[in-house]
Amino acid sequence: MVMALVIAACSSDSSSDGGEDADASDGGDSGESAESGGGGEGTVEIFSWWTGAGEEDGLLALIDLFEQEHPDITVDNAAVAGGAGTNAKAVLATRMQGDDPPSTFQVHGGAELNEGWVAADKMEPLNDFYEEQGWMDKFPQDLIDMVSKDGNIYSVPVNIHRGNVVFYNKQVFEDNGLEVPTTYDEFIEVADQLQDAGVTPLALGDKEAWTATQIFENILLGELGPDDYKSLWAGDIPFDDDRVVAAAEKFKTVLGYVNEDHASRNWQDAAQLVGDGEAAMINMGDWAKGYFSNDLELETNKDFGYFAFPETDGDFMVITDTFGLPKGVENPDEVKEFLSVLGSVEGQDAFNPLKGSIPARVDADESKYDEYGKDAMKDFNESNLTPSLAHGSAAAEGFVTKANQAVNIFVTQLDVDNLINTLKNAASEL
Repeated sequence: MVMALVIAACSSDSSSDGGEDADASDGGDSGESAESGGGGEGTVEIFSWWTGAGEEDGLLALIDLFEQEHPDITVDNAAVAGGAGTNAKAVLATRMQGDDPPSTFQVHGGAELNEGWVAADKMEPLNDFYEEQGWMDKFPQDLIDMVSKDGNIYSVPVNIHRGNVVFYNKQVFEDNGLEVPTTYDEFIEVADQLQDAGVTPLALGDKEAWTATQIFENILLGELGPDDYKSLWAGDIPFDDDRVVAAAEKFKTVLGYVNEDHASRNWQDAAQLVGDGEAAMINMGDWAKGYFSNDLELETNKDFGYFAFPETDGDFMVITDTFGLPKGVENPDEVKEFLSVLGSVEGQDAFNPLKGSIPARVDADESKYDEYGKDAMKDFNESNLTPSLAHGSAAAEGFVTKANQAVNIFVTQLDVDNLINTLKNAASEL
């Protein structure tokens, strides 16, 4: 299993956001081996891929808060840059295979955690720790389920990003007399009007394949609904189900409205088309909001707006970054001190406003977040939570890699039958 993770990490096209039993404290075998990993006594090594603007600022603010509360513990910020997380995942896989785990590491909740490191028996359960911290009612149960396997909780969510959001240029919509679409048919009507006006309706930058997969997963969510969407990744609904085929047909239609140079652009390049008014909309995780506000210096609800992907209002496609306790670290108690800060109101409110995400906790201080953040927090607390395929939460890494490859081919060939057959053949990886 771990060797498979090494291979997958080195070849995966899955994204990072922006690119989100007894406990080990009872003894067990944590820290007893001469090959134990982590930062050693008095040091907590925090492994992530947060090196870009915003995300690095958030991480440093979190570390600063931890050091204020625990001046006796040294922090080793072991962030690995490049590859939208792919480089970090490859390094992590090699270290975990060699029984040299960092003290704690960034991992997406859902299958990336549960079917990867938990299934490989590399993580300590945190049930007792959650109870000690009083967290069982501070995170939504659906979110706790995403970081749990076989009744055990294995990591602490620090943030939430939303994948089923569409950002749009408000001036372009106003100039063309357009209303925000809420259904697929309305979306097509808006896209036709924009295309007739000489504006690219939907910006796409699929230099990395996950951006197109993200569109497809949102169409699947709208077609299947949240329960059957989750059942699809559980293997309970076949990929040749009529609704999956219908979603693929809709995906084909939507791709007819994207910019011609999509394959040469990353998501930031595509988002800039929207910011500049050359394109009207983009479906992107809400780290794009930070890009619009910070990099392009655009104002929320003045220069750009946002709405739920058509047919998914009331649903929230969750991308959550989490940190757990690997087996074999030398100082599990000190690692838990960091996890305690990471999961606290103060920790999440120090990190998330800078990262551009919202807190995973339901009791964070809303006053620290902007208008988009407040809306996202409300939706997160009231919506059906669904795991993202594109970001590794819905399915195992092997399937995600094959799905990204299939979508990448589909974007070029637009062959629905081939896409469905490829997904059917990859279903054994679920």
